[in-house]
Amino acid sequence: MNQQPIQNPETQVPKTPQMNDRDFINDLLATEKYMTASYSTALNEASHQALYQDLLAIFTETQNMQRELYTVMFQKGWYKLEPAEQQNMQKSYQQFKGYANQFPYSSSTVQ
Repeated sequence: MNQQPIQNPETQVPKTPQMNDRDFINDLLATEKYMTASYSTALNEASHQALYQDLLAIFTETQNMQRELYTVMFQKGWYKLEPAEQQNMQKSYQQFKGYANQFPYSSSTVQ
């Protein structure tokens, strides 16, 4: 089954050697993704509660900015998604459903 990508109509930008709006936003998005991953690691390793709270606030701001940049790119048609195939989704579901019996709590609470 050949599914179409999920994408808005693409906003055209000049194709020149200089960076355009799409290039700038794409660069910002990549930076925010990197920063979010780095802050996540820092949160896991913060041993002082006040430091943890400060990092969490910065992480949240960074994550929100990442989402806003993604939304702009998606709205402008510069970011497309590939629909998941039903067969692959079912295979993943069955794989992880099988892990439920390894949980320390009742598998009847896992949906």
